Amino acid sequence: MPREWRGTQFANVGEFPLLVKFIFPTDMLSLQVHPDDAYAAAHERDAGGRGKTEMWHFVATEQNAQILLGLKPGVDRSAFLEGLKNQTLESLFQEVHVHSGDTVFVPAGTPHAIGPGMIVCEVQEYSDLTYRVYDYGRVDSLGRPRELHIEKALDVTNFGATLAGKTKKLPLPTEIDETAERSLLAACPFFATELWASDSTCTIPVTPSHFDLVVLLSGRGVLRSKDFGFPIEQGECWFLPANLEDCRFVPIEPSKMIRTYVPNLSVLREELQRGSKPVSVDNTVFD
Repeated sequence: MPREWRGTQFANVGEFPLLVKFIFPTDMLSLQVHPDDAYAAAHERDAGGRGKTEMWHFVATEQNAQILLGLKPGVDRSAFLEGLKNQTLESLFQEVHVHSGDTVFVPAGTPHAIGPGMIVCEVQEYSDLTYRVYDYGRVDSLGRPRELHIEKALDVTNFGATLAGKTKKLPLPTEIDETAERSLLAACPFFATELWASDSTCTIPVTPSHFDLVVLLSGRGVLRSKDFGFPIEQGECWFLPANLEDCRFVPIEPSKMIRTYVPNLSVLREELQRGSKPVSVDNTVFD
């Protein structure tokens, strides 16, 4: 990718840092955990050497939809192994009921599973490193049990307190002539993710320092600059390069979209304090 597309933050970095995807689970997904960057760099060089911190925004949920997120207080390595042996591991996880519009932050080292009956927009580090610890007896296309990664999972699992959990949506300052409602869903060194809602033309801030990804969650419209105008439909993800001089979203109908990028957390914190009242960033911005 050309340096001018990546932005000045990534001028000397070859790997793409962000991944956005939709998940449509029909069953409980496997109990799993992801390593952090330090562990991945030391033990997973051939797989890219990058860990996986992520966040989930719940676009739609059925009644009683839930996830498993982190271990219950007091669960240690010994109890974890005992639950694995007795096939009762799921009972050691904390159950979290989720609803449409919720956002959950999942730092590396947090064991978890996504349940059925929901549509999830996931933003994560660009990594596919997953250590599966329990898979409900599923088999692959050849009838073989899928691979588990118990020892590595035990190495990286956080058995203590965790930052994982539902985030607090924070309103973002807007310009006087701006009509879009902007909220920060979650931010960490790897990504900052915003939710936009608009029924009229709005300006997407672009900067030479970083690229942006925008995902239309509902509605439809046009992404327009002085050089182009492209329709964007529900479910599409668009890459906005750092050398783009301007970009506007022109909705054809009321729309909601995700904007995500790799932030400078100090700059972001300053932006959050520009409003008339200082805001607490606890449960939204994670260092």
